[in-house]
Amino acid sequence: MVGRGGVLRRTGGAVVLGTSLLGRLRRRDPGDAILRRAARLTLVASVVFFGCRYGAGSSTLATYGLFGTIAAGSFAQLPGPARRRARILVQSLPVVWALIAVGSLLAWSTWAAAGGMLVVGFVVAFAGVGNPRLVGLASAFQLFYILASFPPYQPGTLPERLGGVTLAVALLAAAEVFLWPDPVPVSYRQRLAEAADGIAAFLDATAGRLTDPHAAAVDRDTRRERAHDAVTAIELNRSPPASAPTAAGAQDRALRICAAALREVLAEADRLAADAPAEPIPDLAAARLLSSCADTTRAAGRSLSPGAPAVAAADLDGAVGRAEAAYPVGAGNARDAPDVPRLCRDATALALADQVRVFAVGCRVATGARLVGDDASSGLFEYARHSPWTLYWWQFRSHLAPRSAHLHSSLRLAVALAIARVAAGVLQLTHGFWVLLATLTVLRTSAADTRTALRPAVLGTIVGAVVSGGVMLLVDELIVYAIVLPVTMLLAFGVGRLLGPVWQQALFTVLLTVVFAQLGPEGWRLAEARLVDVLLGTVIGVLAGVAMWPRGAGHDLRYNAARYLAANADAVDQTVQAVLGAVPPPEGALDRVRRRMVLIDSSYCQYHSERHDPHRQQLNWDAVLSAGHHVLPGAESLLRRNPPGCLAGWPEAAALLRDSAGRLRSAYDTLAEEATHGGTAARPPVSTRCVDQLDRIRPLLGEADLESVRHLVEVDRWLAGLADSLTRISPPAADELVGHRRKP
Repeated sequence: MVGRGGVLRRTGGAVVLGTSLLGRLRRRDPGDAILRRAARLTLVASVVFFGCRYGAGSSTLATYGLFGTIAAGSFAQLPGPARRRARILVQSLPVVWALIAVGSLLAWSTWAAAGGMLVVGFVVAFAGVGNPRLVGLASAFQLFYILASFPPYQPGTLPERLGGVTLAVALLAAAEVFLWPDPVPVSYRQRLAEAADGIAAFLDATAGRLTDPHAAAVDRDTRRERAHDAVTAIELNRSPPASAPTAAGAQDRALRICAAALREVLAEADRLAADAPAEPIPDLAAARLLSSCADTTRAAGRSLSPGAPAVAAADLDGAVGRAEAAYPVGAGNARDAPDVPRLCRDATALALADQVRVFAVGCRVATGARLVGDDASSGLFEYARHSPWTLYWWQFRSHLAPRSAHLHSSLRLAVALAIARVAAGVLQLTHGFWVLLATLTVLRTSAADTRTALRPAVLGTIVGAVVSGGVMLLVDELIVYAIVLPVTMLLAFGVGRLLGPVWQQALFTVLLTVVFAQLGPEGWRLAEARLVDVLLGTVIGVLAGVAMWPRGAGHDLRYNAARYLAANADAVDQTVQAVLGAVPPPEGALDRVRRRMVLIDSSYCQYHSERHDPHRQQLNWDAVLSAGHHVLPGAESLLRRNPPGCLAGWPEAAALLRDSAGRLRSAYDTLAEEATHGGTAARPPVSTRCVDQLDRIRPLLGEADLESVRHLVEVDRWLAGLADSLTRISPPAADELVGHRRKP
């Protein structure tokens, strides 16, 4: 009985342990997405490997088929639904063929292969600047060249190599669509559309508030809260790298501009809600314009859905025209004191409409619709009028700069891989491509990320090598390795990924040992070679990460942010000077803002994929980028409604505006200093309520005509809105600092 009880206790303990492990895996993979993907990879890799190795009797076919499956299925990071991922895989085949052919032809010499690795490593990595599909495929493409560039030099086997990879990619693409397909993820466009719906509802409530201050206050507050939650959800730091619109293409770029525009729309709506009149004004132009903005925002958001019609801004333009025509009317006349609060509300509504129009045009660009007329009037979307090849060339050219984060990371990776290739060739390592694979796995865009990836890579490889060596000393039957291969695949692709980097690296080491035990007679020394190769590759990766631009995109982002904020300050100052008649329109200053926006935008996109130092205070980079999006359309619309020199004959107004612009420039300079050196100081909130505007302007009214008062109110209101946008550039909350790492 005691013995039976002991057996039962041990059995029960094993069941509890297994249940606990299963529960842990389910918690880390609630939708079973990782396990489904692992099952697909296991099935495809097993079919390809067994069919080529034992069916066709070709080790070359089996090697390239298996590694083609691993590269395209595990190293490639492709976002979107299954059919889109499958289409990208199939379309990438010509590039894969070219890389394998080049690698095979350069394998005759270590130095030729290393030179090819330097070129291929840089070109593949840097190409992601312009082509969003290459971002997720870069590691896979490099792996294809790496595998082919090692001896034996056998150009005659090129058809078998290409055949194995083609079979693997084709089967994997079919499996993505037909074998346990993943549910369609919530895309960034869907979240952007939800944010647009939430903001439109808040705009409707705010319009009602302006004409009836007692209308549904509780409902308005609820809509405001929902709108703020929806806008928070579209910040890039809350999106995983695979679904965030961080590519350099026209559509992703437009989505980022749309998100910034929605943030500004919400901020302007908050100001209007706070400026509701004490008594209802049934015929308020701002309320009518706000309702039109709500309709346009809602329609533009819904146009982001597949198959939805593109939104047209004609109705909004008509509403803006009517609001501009009614702008001075009802705000007082020549014999009465101007109604400055009403002028403030009208100016705020027009500023809000400018941002809604940016959002509507951005949605057209994001859906691939062609721009017509003056859809690019804000200057933010002028790039969308050009062909994709022109855009890519501009993007490449703008990043061939000393401070480009993309240039730094591409050069770092290319040099590290080339050095690893030379080391593997000079030392005549049997499985030298493992050295480059380890370098590719460990090396990150910053030294901090590289250091983080180092420990699991080394520790996992040691554990895997010890286990593999022990197994190979005890087992010498080929059939055993063939039987356990699918199990090790499932563990490496699925369970290891769920348990953590150390487990993933250990199980991947065991998988490679099981594979090569069926391809060659090396025995337990295969585990030893794996350990030596990985240690060498990690050393090279760490040295490259420490020696070449170790601070990653964060350093470049701070530098580019400082120059971007300085350009914004110049544009604001020159816009004010133009209104006062001191300088011509600031076309050059606005153009500098656009150019510097490209670099900070791309630096932030790369920064988004890095691990951030938790001990270093971070800026709200989404708000930093939004500052420029506020300046550009705002300045252009302001100068359209308030032509240069419109306030030239009013010295008191000139003194007030220059004082406001000077304080704003100081705020930009302070923020640029904080961005450069890290840390942020608390900034007091800026009042943008119309009652405070009235207190500032009342002493200047005197005998001024209504048109001049209107110009003064709108310019001063714009400066106050810019100052308010700077107060929002504060450290994000701790739960918003989501560190994302590139998958090994």
